[in-house]
Amino acid sequence: MLGNFVLLGAGSILLVVFVSYVTGGFLERRINLFRPLAEKFKAPILKYNTFYQHLPLESKQRFEKKVKQFIYSKEFIARNLSEVTDEMKALISASAVQLTFGLPDVTLLHFDKILIYPDNYYSVINRQYHKGEVNPRMGAIVVSWQAFVEGYAEPYDGINLGIHEMAHALKLENIIQNGEQHFFDLEEYTRWIELAGEEIRRIRNGEESIFRKYASVNEDEFFAVCMEVYFEQPHKLFEENPELYKTLSNLLHQDTIRLYDKPSA
Repeated sequence: MLGNFVLLGAGSILLVVFVSYVTGGFLERRINLFRPLAEKFKAPILKYNTFYQHLPLESKQRFEKKVKQFIYSKEFIARNLSEVTDEMKALISASAVQLTFGLPDVTLLHFDKILIYPDNYYSVINRQYHKGEVNPRMGAIVVSWQAFVEGYAEPYDGINLGIHEMAHALKLENIIQNGEQHFFDLEEYTRWIELAGEEIRRIRNGEESIFRKYASVNEDEFFAVCMEVYFEQPHKLFEENPELYKTLSNLLHQDTIRLYDKPSA
């Protein structure tokens, strides 16, 4: 009888410890969502994210709220790295929020894992080296940290790995049936497909284009490159193809030119 009591007591203690561990992590995440964005996350975003820098104060606060939601709803996984730093979490999350800022209910719900490599990595799937990729089967967004940093170090060259990979995830999220889908206006998206086809043909024919040659690989890559140019060279994109710019703006429910032309808060 005493032995059974001891075993029962030990089992109860283990159960309490386990429940405390699980609920403690849950409660911590919930509490953090109601707190202001921690300075350890906010500082690198303010330093490196041009989009955030141009936002007025009220919009900055909404941006920070979405960043918090992204950070605490994703699993950040180090690959060939000793750890995932707060700076990595902050800047990668901000790159996602940059695209979804005008879509308040979109959190890239399907993609709950963020894998971070120090540099280009070898993919066993297609036996090639990559700077980044999106894997819908795994629900994962993968980035090379070196390439990611280079994208934000040159904020106006139209090349940004973070924006590129988040654009792939966003396009997929629009069609994955999980309650977040179909946030792109169908009429605008249909028009974007038409404009994308025209531009891809121009690139393949060797005609001048604001988009680099890689954009002509397929519609998915064109969308990702489009987003890079939309956020880093919006004035140039509008001059070259105003209808394409307006279509992207309508899809995202934001206007980068208008934002960048306003004095920041």
